[in-house]
Parts: sequence; C-alpha cells; structure tokens
Amino acid sequence: MSATQTSAQPPSTRSPLDWTRRFLAAPAVGPFLALLLTMAFFSLKSDRFLQGPNLSLVLQQVMVVGVLAIGQTLVILTAGIDLSVGTVMAFGQIVMTKFAIDQGFSPLTAIALGILACVAFGVLNGALVTGVRLPAFIVTLGTLNIAFALTHIVSKDITYPPGTSGASTLPSQLLFFGRTFTIGNTEITYGVVLMFVLFGLAWFALTQTAWGRHVYAAGDDPEAARLTGIKTWRVLLSVYTVAGLLYGIAAWLLVSRTELGDPNAGQTTENLDSITAVVLGGTSLFGGRGTVIGTLIGAIIVGVFRNGLTLIGVEVIYQYLVTGILVILAVSVDQLTHRRRL
Repeated sequence: MSATQTSAQPPSTRSPLDWTRRFLAAPAVGPFLALLLTMAFFSLKSDRFLQGPNLSLVLQQVMVVGVLAIGQTLVILTAGIDLSVGTVMAFGQIVMTKFAIDQGFSPLTAIALGILACVAFGVLNGALVTGVRLPAFIVTLGTLNIAFALTHIVSKDITYPPGTSGASTLPSQLLFFGRTFTIGNTEITYGVVLMFVLFGLAWFALTQTAWGRHVYAAGDDPEAARLTGIKTWRVLLSVYTVAGLLYGIAAWLLVSRTELGDPNAGQTTENLDSITAVVLGGTSLFGGRGTVIGTLIGAIIVGVFRNGLTLIGVEVIYQYLVTGILVILAVSVDQLTHRRRL
C-alpha cells in the first residue's frame, strides 16, 4: 500500500491514540477538565456542594449570565467585544416591568417591548461597527452609558413594582421562568431549561449552518471572507442584532428570578461575568476560534467557584480576586496560542 493510500484511511481505522489527540485538541475539553477539577476540589471541601439542591442553585445563579454570554460569544467570535450587555439588559427589564405596571400594557406586550428595546441596542451597535466602522470597544462603551442613562431616566430610579412587600405583584407571565419543577428532591427552574435550549440553538446555528461558518470566517480573517463573497457587514450586523435579542431574553429571566424591575441590576457584574465566561470557555479574543459549549462551561465554572467559595466561608471580595486571576490566566493562554499560530 502506498503512502498516499495509507493517509487516506477512513476515520474508522484511526488508532486510539489518534482519537485521544483529536479529543484533547477540541476547544471545550480544557474548560471541561477545569470544571471537573474545580467541582472535585469543592466536593472534598464541603459535603453540601454535590447535593442536588445546591447544584440547581448554581445553575439558577448562572442562567442570566449564561444567556448574556451567548450573545457575547457571537460578538467575540467576530473579534469584537460588547461592554453594554448588562446595562442593555437592565434597560430591557425596566421597560418590561414599567410598561406592565404603570402603562397598563398586557404582560406579553410589555415583554415584547422590553426585548425589542434590547434588539434596538443590538442593531445600533451593529450599525455603528459596520456603517461608521468604529471599534466595537468604543461603540459598546458609548451604548453602555446610553443604556445606563435611559434605565434611570425611564425608571426615575424606582424599583418595579414599587413598595412591594411579600409576594411580587408583577404579572405571572413575567415571572414564568422563575417557576420550578421537581426532579427527585431537586427543584429545577424553567429559566435554566431555557438557558440550555438557547445554548443548543446557538451551537446548531454556529456549527450546522452557513451563517455560523460566515461568523467564524468574518472573525478569523474578514478580508479573506470578503474576497470569497461573504458580506461581512451583513454578518456583523446580524451578530449584534441576535446578541441584542439574547440580552432581551436575559432581561426576562432576570425579572423572573428577582421578581423585580431594578434599575440598578446588571450594571457591573453581568458585563464582566459574560466576558469572563466566554474567555474561560476558550473563545479567542482575536476572533474566529471558540465554541458556545465552551462558554456554557465557562459560565458554570464562574458559578461553581463563587458557590464553592461561599460554602467554605471565603469572603465575597476574595471571590472576585479568584475570578480575576482566572481571567488573566485564560487570556494569557489565548495570547500564547495566538502567537504560536502566527
């Protein structure tokens, strides 16, 4: 048999070593192994960590950031970054709650208006990046401030529903994704289910459709993508628009979880946590490389660290310290990998 024939062997004839190398080279494997090690560590430190109710709590705590991180992943895959995710989400949830309570809109209409408000910010971001050719960092820094201001102007710094004591008076439709169902002795939130569904849809769109291939191509080498006939401006505009849609859904999840429309929600930590989840999940800040499954794992890593450190009695300020160190390490690995590719 010639050397050419040997290299053309079907995948079924590959050795176990070949399959092992391919598995270890997969982008999400590193974050997954890190997640397993982290969970093993905290399970040794606390008997409560691996209990069903606690793991369900971890997922509830990351479901909002997880959905935000899907949109952030799309943007970062195109070599951009979105600093406005948390403030846009905050504006969306204020629109939903204020319109449902003060303006007398039906709950579903209020939800739709809140989501559309977030989509409008996504379209604005995309139009400025593609039309005016401004850097994504500058554009989203500007819309961060715009969304922040509008949130406080529209809400007049009032939390909705105002003066709530006891059970929330928000319409049940706004709170749907905060409801739970039981598996065994563990309550699972519908919002967590929605988060996994959205990650599944994002994975399918990025890996099984022409649009997904265009997103990767536009992030890896936009000029080469343009020369092959891909309308990169259209791809970027669609990415920011879809990201805005996801921020609107995250706003609905936030209302469902907190049972409030809080003008101060999502102003700082959600912006940073969404980027942290993407970076820890192995998506390159240089664009064109990464997976949305890695982002899911990265979001869970953030949730596991904060939950585990709380269980073993570590103060909150040190949780941010650990998260910051993890981000620096992940970006350093990405930088070294990028240099090797060059």
